[in-house]
Amino acid sequence: MQKVVRGDVKDLVQYEQARDEMRHRLIALKRPRRVPVGERLTFLFENRETVLFQVQEMIRTERMVDEEKIREEIEVNNELIPGERELSATMFIEVDEPGQIREVLDRFQGIDRGKVVYFQIGERLNVPGIFEGGRSKEDKISAVHYVKFPFSEPARDAFLDFRVPVELVVDHPRYKERAKIDGETRRSLMGDLT
Repeated sequence: MQKVVRGDVKDLVQYEQARDEMRHRLIALKRPRRVPVGERLTFLFENRETVLFQVQEMIRTERMVDEEKIREEIEVNNELIPGERELSATMFIEVDEPGQIREVLDRFQGIDRGKVVYFQIGERLNVPGIFEGGRSKEDKISAVHYVKFPFSEPARDAFLDFRVPVELVVDHPRYKERAKIDGETRRSLMGDLT
């Protein structure tokens, strides 16, 4: 999947003129790409369009006009775009109760290490998630994580076959949940793998 380049990014005035249409398109695009796994985790699968929108929104929010800062924003966000035979997601730990933020987050310590988050494809294949470093420490964990799922060729081929069931699995000592990946969600993610 192609990375975002500076020429793709609109200036503040151009973006304001196009923002409503772009937002409506992105809301529709993100709907099937947002996968809840249990009550506390949500995965938003990123692609070039979601990243470009995120860059545009950050430039708008920060009122960025400095070319160097815009290029840095593009570079940082390009890391979210999946590579060849790869899916990429932003994982959110959902905490609705302000008084329980620390307690809920602490429950997920270690989620970003080992084979805890993975795609189960059929009975025999799985694709473990690889988390971006720096989002947790021994005593602290972020509510937002970036995770990539690099597929082998056989795993990708099985994912692209609707006859093979696929689930996104979280197998953590204090949180065990799974979500079926089918229908519109699967079709959207298949586009990232082809």
